Amino acid sequence: MAVNREFVVMIQDIINHPEFQKTRNIIHHGKNNNVYTHSVATAHFAYRIAKRLELSEEDTESITRAALLHDFVGYDWRDGKPDNIKYRGLKRIWHSHLFEHGFSAAKNASFHFELTDRQRDAIKKHMFPLVPMVPRYKEGWIVTYCDKIVATREMLLCVADKFQPLFARMRPAFA
Repeated sequence: MAVNREFVVMIQDIINHPEFQKTRNIIHHGKNNNVYTHSVATAHFAYRIAKRLELSEEDTESITRAALLHDFVGYDWRDGKPDNIKYRGLKRIWHSHLFEHGFSAAKNASFHFELTDRQRDAIKKHMFPLVPMVPRYKEGWIVTYCDKIVATREMLLCVADKFQPLFARMRPAFA
């Protein structure tokens, strides 16, 4: 993936931040991927989409930075007991990491970095349509789209890795 200088300048303060660096140690979408790699890939894809749409420099930077911070929850959700343990039934599902991490990421990102309302909205709602909160701005729609594409790619690569040993043992039917 060729990364240009403009993209790096937009995100440099975030990727060099000590708290963001910790995301390198949090597994995400399979054992061969982490939150850092996923977030940078999502941000780069969002940057490319914004450029292709010929959005302003300000909008491009806003979208790129929101995409980079969309999963910046500040903790590894797999550690310890889940926060939703106090709930039962469907309420427990609604309070799971899947549905709440956008809000945690927006709160954590706001604590460490200056965000616009549009960026906060994009981060909170990036799990649409799984979370029934429709993004209000173009930032949210682009971050949501890019996250889904990048996550799908990562999960498919993870599944392909799982099946690789099986495929290696299979013989062609007409050999």
